[in-house]
Amino acid sequence: MVGAGAAGMAAAIAAAERGHRVTLWEREDRVGGQLRLAAAVPGKEEFVPLIAWFETMLARRGVELRLGRTPDVAELAGFDAVLVATGVRPRDPGIPGSDLPHVATYADLLSGRAVAGARVAIVGAGGIGFDVAEFLVTGEGSPTLDPAAWRAEWGVGDPAETPGGLRPPRPHPPARAVTLIQRKTGRLGRGLGRTTGWIHRASLGMKGVRMIAGAAYERIAPEGLWLRLEGEPVLVEADTVVLCAGQESERSLAEALAAAGRAPVVIGGADVAAELDAKRAIRQGTEAAAAL
Repeated sequence: MVGAGAAGMAAAIAAAERGHRVTLWEREDRVGGQLRLAAAVPGKEEFVPLIAWFETMLARRGVELRLGRTPDVAELAGFDAVLVATGVRPRDPGIPGSDLPHVATYADLLSGRAVAGARVAIVGAGGIGFDVAEFLVTGEGSPTLDPAAWRAEWGVGDPAETPGGLRPPRPHPPARAVTLIQRKTGRLGRGLGRTTGWIHRASLGMKGVRMIAGAAYERIAPEGLWLRLEGEPVLVEADTVVLCAGQESERSLAEALAAAGRAPVVIGGADVAAELDAKRAIRQGTEAAAAL
């Protein structure tokens, strides 16, 4: 198994349970992959114990972990089967200036490799863009881990003390000034979950997040992000520009194996680069291992 995200870990555990001798490589120095990025988002802390469960089960099932590197074709030559779960990489939207030092990807930001400034422009308003915006405006201390802080922020009171259990909301001031931008016209967040999308929009609205639709990205400059709106140039002043313009499958190892005559099984984000979907990845990894 190559790649210790949700799909790779699920496959490794399932294969070991079926009696296979399993080696699991991971390019980072710890397992988790995209699950670790998701766990950094306020409101998604439930991924933390999930990662801990995977770590425990990998150890119990005797999976050999090789962290901090990706194997090459030669290292995999002696294995009977190779499952490739190398995940995804952030898509480069091709905006001039994206190589400037104040530009970061969502993966850089959520992993802690990059730190955002006081004013942030986010390129892309899909699910990841909304998650990054929530991460940026919340700062230290997620209110979802502090029931009293959460109730105060959303205006939830004791029904014995306030009519209907409601009181004026007292949102904590945003940690940063954030602008969320998309190319499409129409309301931002339209593609979010039907039952939860309104919560994300309301949460960012409470924090004063500016939302811009129908924008053409012109260039990134030291002073921020230049857009074109209705034919006119507009500058979004920003100390940091975060790229949340989607994902691409990381298949370089799978392609190298295929070129060498091997037939790797590709799973997880390496197979389908879409919004983070742990459930799909875990199922696909488990089913792939069961088919060995």
